[in-house]
Amino acid sequence: MAQTSSFDITSEFDFQELRNAVDQTRKEVLVRYDFKGVRAEVDLQEDKIVLITTDDFKLEALKSMLLQKIINRKLSPKVLKWGKLEHASLGGVRQEAELVKVLNSEQTKQINKLIHDNFPKVKTAILGEEIRVSSGSRDELQAIISFLRGQEKLEVALQFGNYR
Repeated sequence: MAQTSSFDITSEFDFQELRNAVDQTRKEVLVRYDFKGVRAEVDLQEDKIVLITTDDFKLEALKSMLLQKIINRKLSPKVLKWGKLEHASLGGVRQEAELVKVLNSEQTKQINKLIHDNFPKVKTAILGEEIRVSSGSRDELQAIISFLRGQEKLEVALQFGNYR
C-alpha cells in the first residue's frame, strides 16, 4: 500500500507581529524630520489599517515605512489589500488597507486550478478557507510549494502547514 503525504494551504499571519510593525512605524514617524509638526496617524483595527496624513507624498512615505516594517517582521506585504486614496477633512488624505486573513472561495478555486493545471497527478480538496494537497510523492508536494511561492499573480500570502 502506497503512503500518501499531504499539506494544507492557508492564508494566515501573526497579528502580534503586524501590531509590532505598526508600533514601530508610529515610533519612526515621531522621530523623522520630514514628519515634524505634521499630522500622521497609523491606526490598526481588527480588520484594517487606516493611514491619515496631510498630503499624498507624506502618505506614500508612511506606506513605505509601514511596508518596510512589515517585511522586517517576516510578514508578507500581501497581507494588506490597499483601498483607494480618499481626501479627508482639513485637507488631509486617508487610505485604508484591508487585512487579508483567509482565502476566499475565488482564491481557493484559482489556487486549485493552478495546481491541477501544472500537477495533474495530485489530489486537492477545498476545505472551507484552506486547501489540502495530497500526493504519493513528497518531492511533488515540495515542487508544488516552490511553484506556488513563485506565483506573483496570486494576491494573497500563502502559508503551508500540517505537512504529513
